[in-house]
Amino acid sequence: MKKFSLMTLLGVLLLVLAACSDDSDVDEATGGGEEAGSEGGTMTLAIPADAVSMDPHGSNDVPSEQIRDTIYEPLVTQDENFELVPVLAEEYEQIDDTTWEFKLREGVTFHDGSEFNAEVVKANLERVLDPAKASARAFLFEMVSEVNVIDDYTVQVVTEYPYAPLINNFTHGAGKMISKELIDKDYQNALDKAGSDVSLEEYYDLRAEGGEEHEAVANEISSYVGELVESEPVGTNYFKFESRSPGEVTSVVRNDDYWGEETAKLDGVDFKVVSEPGSRLAELESGTSDAILATLSSNIERVDSNPDVTLQRQESVSIDYIGFNTEKEPFNDPKVRQAITHAFDSEAVLEGVYNGSGQPAVAPLAPGVLGYSEDLEGREYDMDKAQQLLDEAGVEDLTINLMVNDDNPERVDVALWLQESLSELGITVNVEQVEWGAYLEATGAGEHDMFILGWSNSTGDPDNGISPLFHSDNIGADGNRSFYNNPELDSLLDQARQESDEEKRGEMYTEAQQILVDDAPAIFIRHGENLNAYNNNVENFQGDSYNIFDFRETTIQ
Repeated sequence: MKKFSLMTLLGVLLLVLAACSDDSDVDEATGGGEEAGSEGGTMTLAIPADAVSMDPHGSNDVPSEQIRDTIYEPLVTQDENFELVPVLAEEYEQIDDTTWEFKLREGVTFHDGSEFNAEVVKANLERVLDPAKASARAFLFEMVSEVNVIDDYTVQVVTEYPYAPLINNFTHGAGKMISKELIDKDYQNALDKAGSDVSLEEYYDLRAEGGEEHEAVANEISSYVGELVESEPVGTNYFKFESRSPGEVTSVVRNDDYWGEETAKLDGVDFKVVSEPGSRLAELESGTSDAILATLSSNIERVDSNPDVTLQRQESVSIDYIGFNTEKEPFNDPKVRQAITHAFDSEAVLEGVYNGSGQPAVAPLAPGVLGYSEDLEGREYDMDKAQQLLDEAGVEDLTINLMVNDDNPERVDVALWLQESLSELGITVNVEQVEWGAYLEATGAGEHDMFILGWSNSTGDPDNGISPLFHSDNIGADGNRSFYNNPELDSLLDQARQESDEEKRGEMYTEAQQILVDDAPAIFIRHGENLNAYNNNVENFQGDSYNIFDFRETTIQ
């Protein structure tokens, strides 16, 4: 025992001496010294709303995408200048007006160990378009008619008609790749739960053929498709799914087998749901959370004056807007929509609610996006004009149900501002605050008169800035929560997405925006600004214009 104690003491002394020695000769590749310790740890990120879906073919909302983006990867993405950058596709080219070819990266494996190849791309595109999935994101690839596997790492995507935005759509979350093994397991689970006597192979054959038999089986299994993807999401990215407590926290951890040159420096990220903005800020100031998303514009000065934290401001191409349910009376009358638009003082709201954050908006497209034009004239704040239009429409004693999500105080304040303004016209506005997931479901089902929402235009293309919100093909949960149906606008948008001449295409989108300004299915408030904050011991924490984060270089000192 004495001998053992002496040996132990000697070992401790050697460790102490080693710790006091100069480590300048340590190989940098080993990550020795304090720097190694700084690259580990789990980051806690306080977020305002939980993910609605962990499935990239599921919900079309930013809170979900902010988490999913760490797990899944697309074929191509965009850099800070909106230029296309290869990811899972090393090369791509347009073969003809309707055919794109992708040369895929070799040696990439999913978190479940399965291989990424051309069959995976085919499986993902066929899934997002499958009526059994009923994806809210199917509109991004609805023009795809064929996905042809040329060889293991070459795939061709053929569209029904020339479609200019297609390559940008592949940068969208809907274009991110799920493990084919998981897709197959998920479909098999759905077939089993539905009690179908159709095998997985038979279902895929039916889907390829189309027709009534496929439609019947798709309807049978639609309630179950996606269950396994929700519970055990599998992608190829630098983080992989660890655990999830809905409404509380979703955890991802480092993928040590990541195909890229370097793995993430953090051990993982906990996306912690803290819906109340004041509580998120308190989490940051106390160090309980390392960073927070969506700080209020009213807190800009408070965060800026704190020497221990950093405010991150990032211009975006998003739009904040107030939508009308144009299927409901009296909002099916353009004069009523125009009247309420004239009663909205956008400049006062920008200063009074958003504290000058962002840019005033006349139409959906932000500066820098093709089709944006300073020549568009919005409907100015004019209460007399508003009253005149209401009189012409024969509307009086109107009561409006205005729905907002309860985790966004600024939207609530906008609603209250409009409530007060419309009261001068004898209009009663009931502001209904709803939890985020329920809010998306309710507005997608048309359970509102008016609503307030934002759209991030997460491809940077003008088609994605307008069509999801106002094309009649997307009425409901797909994005057109205004239930707006205008054949003239539809036709113009359909032509614009097929136009290869960029100048002509831009003119078409400017014209489309003028239709929206004139017909007023929505009040366009502002092009927003992403306001996030982090503690100063956090380095390389940076979001893009869509408020999506790349954590590969993020460290906590």
